[in-house]
Amino acid sequence: MTQSRQKSQAERNDMGIELGQTIVSTGNTRIGVLTSGGDAQGMNAAVRAVVRTALAVGARPFAVMEGWAGAVKGGEAIKELQWSDVSSILAEGGTVIGTARCPEFRDYEGRHAAARNLIERGIDRLVVIGGDGSLSGTDEFRGEWSQHMRELVDEGVIPQEVADEHPALMVVGLVGSIDNDMVGTDMTIGADTALHRIVDAIDQLTSTAASHQRTFVVEVMGRHCGYLPLMAAVAGGADYVFTPEDPVGPGWEDDLAEHLRLGREAGRRESIVLVAEGATDREGNLLTTQHIADTITVKTGEDARVTILGHVQRGGSPSAYDRWMSTLLGYAAVQEILSTGPEDVPCILGVRHNRVTRIPLMKAVRDTRAVKDLIAAGDFPAAQASRGTSFTTMVEINRILSTPPQLTPVPEGSRRRIGVLHAGGLAPGMNTAARAAVRLGIARGWTMLGVNGSWRGLADNDVRELTWADVEGWAFKGGAELGTRREVPEVEQYYALGRAIERNGLDALVVIGGLNAYLAVKAMMDERDRYPAFRIPIVLIPASIDNNLPGSELSIGADTAINNATWALDRIKESAAATRRCFVAEIMGRRCGYLTLMSSLSSGAEYIYLNEDSVDLGTIAADSKRMVESFAGGRRLFLVLVNEAVSKFYDREFLASVYEAESGGVYDVRHSALGHLQQGGAPSPFDRLLATRLANRALEHLHNQFTRGESEGVYIGQVGNRIEARLVKNMFDDLDIVNRRPFDQWWRELTPVQRIVSMKDCGTPASAITIASSEA
Repeated sequence: MTQSRQKSQAERNDMGIELGQTIVSTGNTRIGVLTSGGDAQGMNAAVRAVVRTALAVGARPFAVMEGWAGAVKGGEAIKELQWSDVSSILAEGGTVIGTARCPEFRDYEGRHAAARNLIERGIDRLVVIGGDGSLSGTDEFRGEWSQHMRELVDEGVIPQEVADEHPALMVVGLVGSIDNDMVGTDMTIGADTALHRIVDAIDQLTSTAASHQRTFVVEVMGRHCGYLPLMAAVAGGADYVFTPEDPVGPGWEDDLAEHLRLGREAGRRESIVLVAEGATDREGNLLTTQHIADTITVKTGEDARVTILGHVQRGGSPSAYDRWMSTLLGYAAVQEILSTGPEDVPCILGVRHNRVTRIPLMKAVRDTRAVKDLIAAGDFPAAQASRGTSFTTMVEINRILSTPPQLTPVPEGSRRRIGVLHAGGLAPGMNTAARAAVRLGIARGWTMLGVNGSWRGLADNDVRELTWADVEGWAFKGGAELGTRREVPEVEQYYALGRAIERNGLDALVVIGGLNAYLAVKAMMDERDRYPAFRIPIVLIPASIDNNLPGSELSIGADTAINNATWALDRIKESAAATRRCFVAEIMGRRCGYLTLMSSLSSGAEYIYLNEDSVDLGTIAADSKRMVESFAGGRRLFLVLVNEAVSKFYDREFLASVYEAESGGVYDVRHSALGHLQQGGAPSPFDRLLATRLANRALEHLHNQFTRGESEGVYIGQVGNRIEARLVKNMFDDLDIVNRRPFDQWWRELTPVQRIVSMKDCGTPASAITIASSEA
């Protein structure tokens, strides 16, 4: 019997599960986990988290192999799992417990067999990871459970006492679908990795296409959902995209040809056209990639090549996001299923604004299937709206970004002159933000000016106009084409900065950068009485791999840095496969532990040390003792991650020395700083989309200031479900300047999860993370 503080369904929906609630179980609680439907990268991370969290709270986890086929088959297809059974699966694609189609489960007899096999092992709680079909079948099975119990008693398979002990089947669903097609959740397990595969392919096709001035027509998955092609079009800088929710109308052939022709005239050497596998025109006629390629050839006289990405979008190692978020979902699924009673409505756990969210299961399934009906009925605006505001916003942003300037009407009114500059440390995605700002600004009729070399470049008047073609290709470039510097301008430079603003007739500045950029703008705002040129709107866009900026839960560059760190840590773990080793790796972030925590969740590191958590000799001694015991128990690798500014005294080298001193020669110890590779490379799809979204909001805010006649300095960022703008003059209300990080860091709630899923018998209670009720 589960022992936990119970709430009514209404209370749970209104309040969520409180942080700090401890969920415990007696050893009699048994939890089954299965993956069903199409495989999706990140399923293994979810399974691993379910198993290890269940063990941590005293429950017994069982894997139902090959999805519902294993439940129907029974026997060895349902097996109990221990801690080590899910070791080393975090970085694997697919699902190690298997998935398969099961026609038998569609029939009552098959479901009856599944009920018999589950109850024989005492399983009446299931975590099901799959798509809408799998989850709806699960709900049907749940509704029949009491009937199956009665019939099993009548058949003499189980006694009445057993049926009484298991009166209901409790179910929690996690959505595994690379299409990201479940209504009510921002992201489904596997979607981020699939987007990585598509954008990587586009980046590679772009280079060969540019060499020959060629057009590629690329088919991507998304039979009934346009998320992948639309987001890939924005992140990859495609010329044209075909999606189910926004089908092309009559004359699309000429419109496509005109876009491609004018794009070449505007400076593009390559053309990329993305097609969802289920794309149609407005009459419902299927549009194949070959048909579109043939149309391009007929209309333009140019050869168009077809590339069908196919199942490579499903394969390979999951992205960092699909590891750490799937881990959180698996962890939350256990606390949810142990808090669920027989009368509670079954739910899906999804993601809303980086928070785990509870969604009524069948409502989510019904809303998802309704989108297909809206498309079939020709109600395309409603279909898009069902995907959420971020989807509809991206449809419009993509239209602006991809439309050649010759087709963009110049709005009437005065032409504003907007400067764009980078400041602070490099963050992947800075170029994407600058590109989006320039093209979105040009579409508003503004003159966009690029400042080379940050504040020093502005003081030196190194300013040039940027055209639509000048920023072509910036979306997928690492680094910062305009250059960036960490320096905060000295007071002696203010006169030169003011003269440069006046000389170039700047009406506003868009500053893309990190904390030093924020401090520089704050200082300039404080000096507006002495330097009237500073009395212009200035908007700060957060870009820092440290993710330590006020007023924004996520900064441009942080996701790329986590992916880079995860890639490096995967290889470190591989390098230690032939020996017994502890590896201590230092992660960037200064005094903000965000990168360290998320990298640990995505890499499976056993220990983390954060600046936010005070580190003392007692903690280090206890950790070292546990490490020695772990190696004595057969462990071959131990991974420790250290925040680069974790402590003035207990740094990476000190920790490595302690661990080596205590090893007794049983294992060796190596240590290294991952360093600037975390800042390098092309930005991830997530960072490209975040940069584009924030740049769009920054320009909207400038437009509003112009309309109201204001000249405020603001910093924008995504907080919960909103992109907010806050006044720079009040910045220190949000910012702990001593530690150079926000006072409120949303991710701190996730810290207990790391030890639960990574270190056996760590002794840490299974504190609950907050699960919000979905507003969708």
